[in-house]
Amino acid sequence: MERRRSRLLLVTGMSGAGKSTVLDVLEDLGWDCADNLPLNLVSGFVDGAADGARLAIGMDVRSRGFDPATLRDSLHAIPNIVTELLYIDCSGNELLRRYAATRRRHPLAPDRPAEDGIARERASTATLRHTADSIIDTTELTPADLREELIRRYGSDAEQPVLTLMSFGFARGIARTADLVFDLRFLANPHWVDDLRPLTGEDAPVQDYVAADPAWSDTVDRLESLLTDWIPRYWAAGKNYVTVAFGCTGGRHRSVAAAVEMAERLRGAGFSPNVRHRDLPSPPRDTIEGDRRSPVEAS
Repeated sequence: MERRRSRLLLVTGMSGAGKSTVLDVLEDLGWDCADNLPLNLVSGFVDGAADGARLAIGMDVRSRGFDPATLRDSLHAIPNIVTELLYIDCSGNELLRRYAATRRRHPLAPDRPAEDGIARERASTATLRHTADSIIDTTELTPADLREELIRRYGSDAEQPVLTLMSFGFARGIARTADLVFDLRFLANPHWVDDLRPLTGEDAPVQDYVAADPAWSDTVDRLESLLTDWIPRYWAAGKNYVTVAFGCTGGRHRSVAAAVEMAERLRGAGFSPNVRHRDLPSPPRDTIEGDRRSPVEAS
């Protein structure tokens, strides 16, 4: 009887970006995990697993035999597994903050500033990032956010593509994990309507207000047509995780309404999207939304 192939997830990326946290979450989700495993022991780790096992290994510049140029080919040479590479990234400034907070030394700069090690590691792993099946940028993610993202992607035994629709506010930073970003700041802003300001894009009055904008109907129709065409093309090209982000200014009204509307439309088209509202917990603030007057009126 033919053995059911195991699934091997290689977790790599920048030191300090959260690989250990990723492995901890995967272990909670039922994956067999090993951190900092030497490359020559990976084959034995796979051979000792049960049929159809979900395996995750963490490898980075600390790991013996770690060679970014040949690592992917070495994993593909192991028989009877489906391999996937997850790259954990983070901005340089945030990595510096984390190293300062923990007082740890960067593995590539034990006697030099952490900036030097971060630069060397980013350059040496650029090939892995470029060829990764999936990238998670943890710069703006809390541990809870990261756990939620991992559950969406790896919480099921089913090997099927994952589609996530996200809302966010440009004033709070662009969505780093998005594959496609759509800017909806041209739509009428409910924030400047007193009765709507405390509500969100999940509430019917806000949805009705946004839908009354003359540009709304044509915009969502075009986006629906585009996404129903493009998403299967991403999956056919081997991209198992697609994140579509809708942005407005504060991330509470227009972008949320768009994500809710598009999720409903895509479900009707046969997709099963997850929905995440990144900035919905943030309170409404005039300083975030900016001046509601036109440039002429504000001058």
